[in-house]
Amino acid sequence: MFETIRYDVNNGIATIRLHRPDKLNAFISQMNREVTKAVKTASSDNEVRCIVITGEGRAFCSGQDLAEVDENMDHGQVLRDHYGPMVKQIHHCEKPIVAAVNGVAAGAGFSLALACDFRLMSERASFINAFIHVGLIPDSGNLYYLTQLVGRAKATELAILGEKVSGADAVEMGLANKLIEADKWEQDVEAFAARLAALPTKAIGLIKRSLNAASDLSFEDYLEQEAQGQRAAGLTADHREGVTAFMEKREPAYTGQ
Repeated sequence: MFETIRYDVNNGIATIRLHRPDKLNAFISQMNREVTKAVKTASSDNEVRCIVITGEGRAFCSGQDLAEVDENMDHGQVLRDHYGPMVKQIHHCEKPIVAAVNGVAAGAGFSLALACDFRLMSERASFINAFIHVGLIPDSGNLYYLTQLVGRAKATELAILGEKVSGADAVEMGLANKLIEADKWEQDVEAFAARLAALPTKAIGLIKRSLNAASDLSFEDYLEQEAQGQRAAGLTADHREGVTAFMEKREPAYTGQ
């Protein structure tokens, strides 16, 4: 089904593993298409309640494979055809997506991590907005997410200076959620994903809708969006289970419905 990634589902968690370790998981157009397809597949699979994107080997993703670049390339069209559809699929997915950043995430690899809902950093991992070092601008939604996470001043610094950000610094500045020791990496990522998979999945999707709407709507329109979302959440089986569990003084057993 896939050649440049590995995809599997286990215990409600879909794992998308970038699989070009000899190239530091650099993007080629086929990988863009396969990540897009994998996220779409996971989005429509009722068994999947959390998605994890990570890399094989010592890198998360080193960005665009420069072997695919030539002087006649229309970089804008490459974004429209390959990177844009990938980040749109991630952006509009209503299931929680975790970037498990196991190593360097550079250029479009950094953008991929930014597009996810959560970023877990190995102590061996780092971010770098490498576009400036080849005379390009950050793309694949990079500055859209970066300015939301760290503000314009810091986003400007990261984009123009293109300096490496360690995992610890990424957590401190709000770029990442958690720093994980290398010897605890697999178990801590799995535990974090399992925690998300056990939550009310439809409510998470509605929260993501509200977060996206918050930056686009007027306050009055946002309140209407909020009311519609809360109505939908109130009709879910997980809402009924949450209330029942609270009344019965037990832990809820959510099903994602």
